[in-house]
Amino acid sequence: QVQLVESGGGLVQAGGSLRLSCAASGRTFSSYTMGWFRQAPGKEREFVVSISWRGGTTYYADSVKGRFTISRDNARNTVYLQMNSLKPEDTAVYYCAASLKGSRWDYWGQGTQVTVSS
Repeated sequence: QVQLVESGGGLVQAGGSLRLSCAASGRTFSSYTMGWFRQAPGKEREFVVSISWRGGTTYYADSVKGRFTISRDNARNTVYLQMNSLKPEDTAVYYCAASLKGSRWDYWGQGTQVTVSS
């Protein structure tokens, strides 16, 4: 069982930066692929980025490539999302997720709100 708690969301002006954190409980954190998703008002949840258990492989949605960076610290059971050059369209609730086998996302956090003002 893994519990995920996101933090770091907030209100920022367009062009600004935020760093989200996702703290995970459980001793097997390093075994999980970790990901970030987001859901804007009135829209479906969408994939943002993922990182493999060792951190060697990452996948980014085209909409965030070059602006967002995912990283993980397995010693701290934490995954990070550095978001730069934020745009109003990045406004959403951001969710952290964990996948053990890669075929589905097994665990989800409760989300953290990111609001980018124009």
